[in-house]
Amino acid sequence: MAPEEKAAFMINSTFVRPARFYINGFTNISNAKYFYVFLCFVYIVTVLGNCFLLLVIFLDEALHTPKYMIVFNLAFADLCGSTALIPKLLDTFLFNRRYIVYEACLSYLFFVYVFGCVQSWTLVTMAYDRFIAICFPLRYHTIVTKPAIGVMLLCLWVFSIGYLTLFVKLVDRLSFCRSVVVKTFFCAHGPIIQLACNDNSLNFTIAYVAVLIFVIIPLILIALTYVCISVALKRIASGEERLKAFKTCTSHLILVTIFFVPILSTDIAALSSSIHPNARIVNSALTHTIPALLNPIIYSLRTEEVLNLIRNLCNRRKISVVTRKW
Repeated sequence: MAPEEKAAFMINSTFVRPARFYINGFTNISNAKYFYVFLCFVYIVTVLGNCFLLLVIFLDEALHTPKYMIVFNLAFADLCGSTALIPKLLDTFLFNRRYIVYEACLSYLFFVYVFGCVQSWTLVTMAYDRFIAICFPLRYHTIVTKPAIGVMLLCLWVFSIGYLTLFVKLVDRLSFCRSVVVKTFFCAHGPIIQLACNDNSLNFTIAYVAVLIFVIIPLILIALTYVCISVALKRIASGEERLKAFKTCTSHLILVTIFFVPILSTDIAALSSSIHPNARIVNSALTHTIPALLNPIIYSLRTEEVLNLIRNLCNRRKISVVTRKW
């Protein structure tokens, strides 16, 4: 028996719970550490970018609006999601600590997925905000209020946490007598339940439902809102006003693209046995990390309110420097 296989112990004659899992990561790649160093750089920029955006929204009272409550929530979920995944990933592979305690592995799984679910439905909430702003502009401030958005964000957090709690509980009922080697870069749900030797059909079912709830339905809702927005924009007589209204949606459309397209490509790749495991790991790792890196950059560079605030801060800094020189 291989050393990593010895991490399991018997609870009784029919149920096996491992003391530890072994995270396998890449196979037969000599320079894999460079990829993890790259992820380290990604994490540093992600933390700086999202903390900057959170700080800007928190400090500027002009941004204390329902729209920026949603942006704040997305930046917070991005920051927490990256923090849940990347530091442990770096510890695992850069320092060769590939064994992870069973309970820690389930916690790892829970936090990585729960923040991803929150990100998904936060993008839906953003789409709702743009839908009301363009289709019902005169009623926007009476419909999209701070209490209403606060309740929506609270509900998506409660639902995501509740569903992922069930997700993890169903993993905990499995018996792992085949192996404890997780053939990916973190405690991902699919590779873990494939190690079970008792019936895991319910786990696959709950995973398919999760894809439906947190990927397919959000995409459908976002698509429907933009169909309605397109219809509303066609009714605007002035082409300039139409373009101005559409520009308020571009940042959100970019966020939706960089979040959902990699997820869909990863799910499609998972269904294909021809994809090399190493390529699947790279694709999955970038899917979990790159959106959180790009989101604050996109909102900082493409959102007029944030850009104006950055300009004002830079101007104040210049004035302060000139004053000190005089």
